[in-house]
Amino acid sequence: MIQVQTIAIGGDHAGFEYKSAIIKYLEELGYTVHNFGTDSSDSVDYPDFAHPTASAVENATCDMGVLICGSANGVAITANKHQGIRAAICWKPEIAALARQHNDANVICLPARFTSIDECKEMVRVFLTTAFEGGRHGTRVNKIACL
Repeated sequence: MIQVQTIAIGGDHAGFEYKSAIIKYLEELGYTVHNFGTDSSDSVDYPDFAHPTASAVENATCDMGVLICGSANGVAITANKHQGIRAAICWKPEIAALARQHNDANVICLPARFTSIDECKEMVRVFLTTAFEGGRHGTRVNKIACL
């Protein structure tokens, strides 16, 4: 069992509605949530919110991260620029589980335009409660960083 308690969350205008619902859901589950915006549906640039979310996870201010945009591609690309981040685009709970089990992902990226809010809540729940398997997967994960 993993002990995730503090979650960083951010997203752009396409993810605003989902982010609001996921924050409420996480707080109901007892997590502490740090919201890095955006806080409206007005058009914004996703890196302005993905970078601080990723930094909070990278610097261990938060245990895990959630990023949401229209396709999840922009926030995932941005978050993965951070050396200590393994951000995974997920569209099904099974993918969220594998991202944790096999890749030790620490940020889940959700595509708001291609999934429902309920699907995203379930993916986040699975992501936050699934442990990394280690072993051969640990060997592979240790080869990801550019040194």
